[in-house]
Amino acid sequence: MHPRRPDGFDGLGYRGGARDDQGFGGTFPARSFSSGSDLGHWVTTPPDIPGSRNLHWGEKSPPYGVPSASTPYEGPAEEPFSGGGGGGVQGQSSEQLNRFAGFGIGLASLFTENVLAHPCIVLRRQCQVNYHARHYHLTPFTVINIMYSFNKTQGPRALWKGMGSTFIVQGITLGAEGIISEFTPLPREVLHKWNPKQIGEHILLKSLTYMVAMPFYSASLIETVQSEIIRDNTGILECVKEGIGRVIGMGVPHSKRLLPLLSLVFPTVLHGVLHYIISSVIQKFVLLILKRKTYNSHLAESTSPVQSMLDAYFPELIANFAASLCSDVILYPLETVLHRLHIQGTRTIIDNTDLGYEVLPINTQYEGMRDCINTIRQEEGVLGFYKGFGAVIIQYTLHAAVLQITKIIYSTLLQNSI
Repeated sequence: MHPRRPDGFDGLGYRGGARDDQGFGGTFPARSFSSGSDLGHWVTTPPDIPGSRNLHWGEKSPPYGVPSASTPYEGPAEEPFSGGGGGGVQGQSSEQLNRFAGFGIGLASLFTENVLAHPCIVLRRQCQVNYHARHYHLTPFTVINIMYSFNKTQGPRALWKGMGSTFIVQGITLGAEGIISEFTPLPREVLHKWNPKQIGEHILLKSLTYMVAMPFYSASLIETVQSEIIRDNTGILECVKEGIGRVIGMGVPHSKRLLPLLSLVFPTVLHGVLHYIISSVIQKFVLLILKRKTYNSHLAESTSPVQSMLDAYFPELIANFAASLCSDVILYPLETVLHRLHIQGTRTIIDNTDLGYEVLPINTQYEGMRDCINTIRQEEGVLGFYKGFGAVIIQYTLHAAVLQITKIIYSTLLQNSI
């Protein structure tokens, strides 16, 4: 239940210099975001579910790493439009390129996280809940082989199932967080000058959000691991129907091994809160390092105009990438336990991840989180908590490659326009 969507990328909101900020009360005077002290107020929080972001009304991310007027560096200035000369037209063209490039960079990252990486998420979850499996798929090589087998026997839909439900869960999570924060004093974000009470209230808001989204997340999990061989053509809102049915005790009949939602609250909230905290800490740490690196390079007068423009977009993407990767790796064993508890008793039929064909039932009988941990450690060993880890390697390798390709394309466009 965690993001992996870059924060603060509103695409057309980036500028190379100062701009006016619109708030609830009116127009504020233009201010420059180039100084190191101002940047600290604009460190955004990382997402809490795959593909989500913490939205705030009127919030836009400022340019990152653009040197101030006192800095020796002189980059391409934004010139006013002039009807009689070509300089204004060139400045306006450069500005438009920057705006659409920022939108394209953010869009490429979101597309990678939510669409291209979905087959990795599907196989990763199937391996996690498959207690029968003898092959743990800890490396990307075996994962690619089993992906090919699934695609050959069941078609491409076997690797893209449940993608619509993941978007629905993201929407429910964002909506629940917004509604709860509107009707309660719980803050959606932590201010720069925070205190322990504010941190506690913010974590409480996240916990309540995870509790609201929990039944729908469980239904989405079932859609992503259910075998395509016996799967019916369900509608895109099926996870909403199943989530509501799980809450009120109606819908598809489940077995007696189904764990009540109350017993799933603690592991679900624990995983979500830990993922959010780890992501926040790592994101701010990486942004701090990149900010210092950019500042030192500007002082040394070694920054080219192209590199200076790249510094306005990519540090936040890199920070979010590192935060999501580290939190997923650290919490992977807990995620395995969480998914097994959610899937138990739902009469779900999954694919055989050892052979690439045939199907297997889920017949676990865990009594709770502690029993699940002890059973996995005794019957499958410590590596049993890391089943399907090779899919995580492929997922983030693909994401890093897309970011690098996007950076190369953007650099080429900037060099041609300067």
